[in-house]
Amino acid sequence: MDLEAKKKAFVALGDFLRQFATNEFIKSEKVEHNDAFFSSFEALIETSVHYNGWFVKEQVLLAVQSWADALTEENIAQWCSAYDFSREPLKKVGLILAGNIPLVGFHDLLSVLISGNIALVKLSSNDQKLLPFLAKYLQTVEPQFQDRLIFIEGKMEGFDAVIATGSNNTARYFDYYFNSVPHVIRKNRNSVALLTGEETPEQLVELGKDIFTFYGLGCRNVSKLFVPRGYNFDAFFQGMYEQRDVIEYERYANNYDYNKAVFLMSEFKLLDNGFLTIKEDASYASPISSIYYEYYDAIDEVVERLRKDEDKIQCIVSNELTEDSIAFGQTQHPQLWDYADQVDTLEFLLKL
Repeated sequence: MDLEAKKKAFVALGDFLRQFATNEFIKSEKVEHNDAFFSSFEALIETSVHYNGWFVKEQVLLAVQSWADALTEENIAQWCSAYDFSREPLKKVGLILAGNIPLVGFHDLLSVLISGNIALVKLSSNDQKLLPFLAKYLQTVEPQFQDRLIFIEGKMEGFDAVIATGSNNTARYFDYYFNSVPHVIRKNRNSVALLTGEETPEQLVELGKDIFTFYGLGCRNVSKLFVPRGYNFDAFFQGMYEQRDVIEYERYANNYDYNKAVFLMSEFKLLDNGFLTIKEDASYASPISSIYYEYYDAIDEVVERLRKDEDKIQCIVSNELTEDSIAFGQTQHPQLWDYADQVDTLEFLLKL
């Protein structure tokens, strides 16, 4: 299958998704197969919360917007320019996907198809509607994908390689079960923010997006702060204030009430603003509605610790204090070449 045909199909998908990138859906006559798909996708966005209570319309639209921004002709061309597509491996690649946030497994699917392989997709029970819909659109735009994109409901068999995403516990099972084939196994990771106290009010508002987008359920959500000793959290809480409406969502509010009660019963010292608790803790993984923090005396010490713990870290948000820092507010807007766990998925797939 010609690389240009694959790229063209994903550009068409980006054009389709761009119609839903805001709350006001705007149907374009220039988008391919729109009559067959526009109304159905509109309905799916509205009803996604019935299949996963965390997939409220606003959160689904954030995921759609992120992919609409990524799937442009320029972005896809830049991404592909770094690789050799002179051969198609045509290997059957099993994809075991997560479902914590909408369309979280789409990058793996995109990588398998663009690399010239066959995707055997095992969906998470938490995200079973959105990805198959986009797959159907792709197969309509480019019929050659018909035999290269297969959803598996039972036991996955007949694979030549595997990309599996899960928890630290399931990763041990994956490592054992898929040991005989090339594989990429992803474990739990968390994201952190390294603050100095000199951040602008605008940057702290943006940090709120890194913390609260998708209710903090993703590995790219900031769950831990490193702050200088004596840090005043007043400016931080002011930056978080724009996210106050999150407490209106019942599931989030229930988590806030429960986790706050557990912390208080354990007599932990907390800071609280009515929709977020922050607690001093050495761990990277904080519960929903909470964020951990840790004091530091020297930035170099934090940078070295994060380097040693790189297998636990997905993103580092800061004012360019580390080589791989991400700007405030950008953790949920990765580029096509920003790979999960810093493993180059496309390189892995092209070498099969």
